[in-house]
Amino acid sequence: MNQPIAIVTGASSGFGLLTTLELAKAGFQVIATMRNKAKADELLKEAQRLTIQSNLIVHELDVTSEASIEKLAARIKSIGRVDVLVNNAGYAAAGFVEEITMEEYRKQFDTNFFGVIAVTKTVLPFMRSQGKGIIINVSSISGKIAFPGLSPYVASKHALEGWSESLRLELLPFGIAVTLIEPGSYKTNIWSSGKQVTTLSLQTDSPYYKYMKSIEDYISSGEEQFGNPKDVAEKIASIALDDRPGLRHPIGKGVRTTLLLRNLIPWKLWEKIFIKKLHR
Repeated sequence: MNQPIAIVTGASSGFGLLTTLELAKAGFQVIATMRNKAKADELLKEAQRLTIQSNLIVHELDVTSEASIEKLAARIKSIGRVDVLVNNAGYAAAGFVEEITMEEYRKQFDTNFFGVIAVTKTVLPFMRSQGKGIIINVSSISGKIAFPGLSPYVASKHALEGWSESLRLELLPFGIAVTLIEPGSYKTNIWSSGKQVTTLSLQTDSPYYKYMKSIEDYISSGEEQFGNPKDVAEKIASIALDDRPGLRHPIGKGVRTTLLLRNLIPWKLWEKIFIKKLHR
């Protein structure tokens, strides 16, 4: 197979679906992975409309399952190489720390962090033997700036940021680039069907209920300004085609300014502004 090979996790919706299409349009043979292949209909219909269905391979993958990852490894071995890996699979767990069970924290990290490590470890021997490859980890502005009521998600993305830095330094001598894309707020299902709020924080007798509602209202009030997720997919595709991509790629309205201010403003002033915004 002469086509470059890309793997995208979480390809059934959102950034993953759109990134799969962009990479296929760019000439990659894309292994589009998802936990449930029955959810591939939208991806396949759009690929057919764009006449790029021959560039897609739909593969069932649960990034938290060792057996499922072993099946992915067998598929990669049959193809013989991997040029690009896009670690996109994930979801957002929400709620307040006191009310979030340890099981919920572990589940969040199993998908958003340990799942990324497991899939990456699967492709590394192939990329190392090739002497080239690009690993694109889909992070978030939440990986650099914390937000109340989203500590499992925020913590998983902060962990991903630090791990990706270490991995990049390990792999550069082998010709493999590790990159992070850091989107701000976009119109994807992660803030609707993809957000999983712990049950306790949604109960009216919770001491955090009003605070949780104010956070959700704040997020909802800004939905009209959320960006088009296709922009993120196009950015990921451009990184995949770059011979020497940089480490971090923040993207979204106001993201660069927010990151700059977070680094410049003293913490006491930052938290004062932040809390005032949430409790207007």
